[in-house]
Amino acid sequence: MISYQLYKLIHYFGIFTVLIALGVTCFHAARGGTREDNPFRRLIAIAHGGGAFLILLGGFGMLARLGLVQGLPGWIHAKLGIWVILGAAIALPYRFRGTARPILWLLPVLAVLAAYFALYKPF
Repeated sequence: MISYQLYKLIHYFGIFTVLIALGVTCFHAARGGTREDNPFRRLIAIAHGGGAFLILLGGFGMLARLGLVQGLPGWIHAKLGIWVILGAAIALPYRFRGTARPILWLLPVLAVLAAYFALYKPF
């Protein structure tokens, strides 16, 4: 059995990995780079996808440890929505070049908002 603390570490590792992958992609696009001239594109995509998987694995593992597997509360749905947005955000900087800088500002805001939902469970 995996402990709650280990699931939390897995969750955090996934969060950091996704945020770093998105940040690197946004910086590359903001500096005028394209998808084709990014030598680390495949590595970044693997890190982003793997990080998203670890976020879900750790998050649902913690929920199982807390006994919240049926009838998920609203704050879980809000967090899932945030992580779906961050999961799709990897495609935006190259498709819509003007989104790279706003996404860089939005990344920490969304991460803190997800943390707020987990810590304070407002609904």
